Amino acid sequence: MNVLSLFDGMSCGQLAFQKLGIEFDGVKNKYFASEIKKHAIKVTQHNFPNTIQIGNVLDVKGSNLPQIDVLIGGSPCQDLSIANVERKGLSGSKSSLFWEYYRLLKEINPKYFLLENVDMPEEDTLTITNSLGVYPININSSLVSAQTRNRWYWTNIEGDGINLFGEKILSQPPYKKVELKDIIINGYVDKEKARCLNTKAGANLGSIEVAWNRYTTTGMLNLVFLSEDLDYQKGIRGFEKVEMERLQTVPEGYTDILTRVQAGNLLGDGWTIDVIVHILKGLTVDLL
Repeated sequence: MNVLSLFDGMSCGQLAFQKLGIEFDGVKNKYFASEIKKHAIKVTQHNFPNTIQIGNVLDVKGSNLPQIDVLIGGSPCQDLSIANVERKGLSGSKSSLFWEYYRLLKEINPKYFLLENVDMPEEDTLTITNSLGVYPININSSLVSAQTRNRWYWTNIEGDGINLFGEKILSQPPYKKVELKDIIINGYVDKEKARCLNTKAGANLGSIEVAWNRYTTTGMLNLVFLSEDLDYQKGIRGFEKVEMERLQTVPEGYTDILTRVQAGNLLGDGWTIDVIVHILKGLTVDLL
């Protein structure tokens, strides 16, 4: 099986395949990764040394690749996210990279594909849907982890659900009932689920007052209290690497070679692994 992962990041797709028992040896089973972040490539190659890195998506040509069975990717969301008031949609410099995914989908014609992205305006959702020719499914990571992370997934992989026409469709993952208090290594929390991790998840909090103001208003920030009475003035902290890994259902220690800031950047920009496992398990036996 050959897989092409665009915008591979820290290779969350490969982590999902690993949970399904699929390893890539670089010979019989090949995993091609298109990525430009140095610390993303560093952690990927440390954990999966057989990964074939092929650089910037703009330089990837389908004619230079062998037959690809599965195309996966989560194209940049910054210009699409409804959380970004200055978003420019699919014409923005970052989110326009979706069209590179679309270009390669047409060039390589894989048997299966999967695209992930965030909540976005209806116009952009419809554009992607019409381009890929499949309706997306909305899955919140809160079903499988201690994090609220609402995402859309476009794929032609058949699931274990059945629609009104008798067609196989993706279903929602079973609810695992994991709460935030279950995954922190110490301290106390006042929420059942963490807010969605973002690329600044591993950054230092700064002053307690500023952090508390962000936490209680519109800031995409998560806090752990050091006192049982949840008094922020008695001490607060951000998430440790292992806690962020748990929130994304990434194996503990996967980001050990990275700094906390680097790990948070990749984990906040990555996939919730158990959601991807739920989707990829629908691949037919002839591939797995």
